[in-house]
Amino acid sequence: MSSTSSASSYTSGPSWQERLEEACRDAQIMPPTFQIVSDRRGGRTAWSSQVTIRGQMFAARYWYDGKNLNNAKEDAAECALNWLSRAAW
Repeated sequence: MSSTSSASSYTSGPSWQERLEEACRDAQIMPPTFQIVSDRRGGRTAWSSQVTIRGQMFAARYWYDGKNLNNAKEDAAECALNWLSRAAW
């Protein structure tokens, strides 16, 4: 098996960010807007993310190393999607 086929066989479906964007389209609301935030901690910087939908801001639950910024966005998107799926329209 080549590395290309093994890599493509491991797919987990759409990301939390993609799922949130789709949910916003389905609900006919503006797409989510993400913001990256940082916090200086000693000699290092911790990174996180916030996402806003319908004027409601959702923060990622955790702080991440700078090389994992996408994880921070995924975390915030998951929180927002969970809220959106429970929200009564």
